[in-house]
Amino acid sequence: MQAEASPQSSSRGSLLTVLIMIALFIGVIAGWLLNSQGLYTPGVGEGLGIVTTIFLRLIKMIIAPLVFATLVVGIAKMGDMNTVGRVGLKAVLWFLGASFISLLLGLMLVNLFKPGLGISLADAQSGASSGVVAGNLTLVEFVNHLVPTSLMDAMARNEILQIVVFSVFFGIACAGLGEKAKALVDVLDGVGHAMLKVTMMVMWFAPFAVLAAVTRVVGDKGLGVMKTYGIFMSEFYLGIALLWLILFIAGFAILGRRVVALFKAVREPTLLAFATASSEAAYPKTLAQLEKFGCSNRVASFVLPLGYSFNLDGSMMYCTFATVFIAQAYGIDLSWSQQATMLLILMVTSKGMAGVPRASLVVIAATLAQFNIPEAGLLLLLGVDHFLDMGRSATNVIGNSVATAVVSKWEGQLRDEQPAS
Repeated sequence: MQAEASPQSSSRGSLLTVLIMIALFIGVIAGWLLNSQGLYTPGVGEGLGIVTTIFLRLIKMIIAPLVFATLVVGIAKMGDMNTVGRVGLKAVLWFLGASFISLLLGLMLVNLFKPGLGISLADAQSGASSGVVAGNLTLVEFVNHLVPTSLMDAMARNEILQIVVFSVFFGIACAGLGEKAKALVDVLDGVGHAMLKVTMMVMWFAPFAVLAAVTRVVGDKGLGVMKTYGIFMSEFYLGIALLWLILFIAGFAILGRRVVALFKAVREPTLLAFATASSEAAYPKTLAQLEKFGCSNRVASFVLPLGYSFNLDGSMMYCTFATVFIAQAYGIDLSWSQQATMLLILMVTSKGMAGVPRASLVVIAATLAQFNIPEAGLLLLLGVDHFLDMGRSATNVIGNSVATAVVSKWEGQLRDEQPAS
């Protein structure tokens, strides 16, 4: 299943990108007016939340069948277990390297800037509760999160990692059956195309969802919350910019000048992830754009869903940055050996958490407990977490896009650039 770009689809994509940016700007203005005029009420927030919820639920209804169909077809067309293992190994090696760099970058920047020094803890008393429950990140829990008991259950809960595990087995089985499974693979190929068509239809609702989401957050918190934490947020976004630069350089080392075209190709799903603070919302569009860029469907449909569980670069950088920030705010001095231990722990605990609501905060809560840092310190982050999540989600899309393109290149499955028509 290969998506082909056309002048018409390209113009529609550009129009949608412009509409999302306009909605983002109007949302900030509308939220500020509601907040400053005292017109924002819980009822208004609930009404705006309905619009965002509808869009995110529409996206979630697409993801499970899309991942299953495209992944099975991709693996079935690979033909043998050796190819699947080779592609999987290359993807995991890239994920591990990117994860380490992301965590290390967050650790270095938070020690350089020390944003937690001088922060008031009036809103984060030791007896307060953040409302975020630390996950039980044991090996048993990880295995339970990894291996599905039922495909239907995994699809109902949108457990991408579990769907990937089943799809790998099913795809290998179809490859082994050869001609006997050809009709089934063709049907699933059609399902994949249909789900991408549904994605294009759902995407036109995105500007309304972006408008509602941004209006709700700014209307509730006001622009003042951004001013209060302005230094912390600006330092974090500087880290995001540096991580993008590192990903660009790493991509350039392997893809050459085509990395510029790659970043342009995924600008729309990246903007969508930023505006909705959900990298999951951008998954279908990211897959389509990567195929238009030239990535092989068999590689993209395998690497991208894996990346959504194992390669959340923006979220991982935030984990080290935020954890040490809270320690600094409490005046807790973490030695370099403790911070190195924290990095290694987060290398493990951050994997497979994509299906957990507010995953980054859950991982941070668990990490705080292991280093005896007051869990109430999360209250320092909750007010601005949505604005930080916007940057994390956009970075997750960029990181997984680069990973997919790189693995496609390593496999010799990256199509040459098509001449401009």
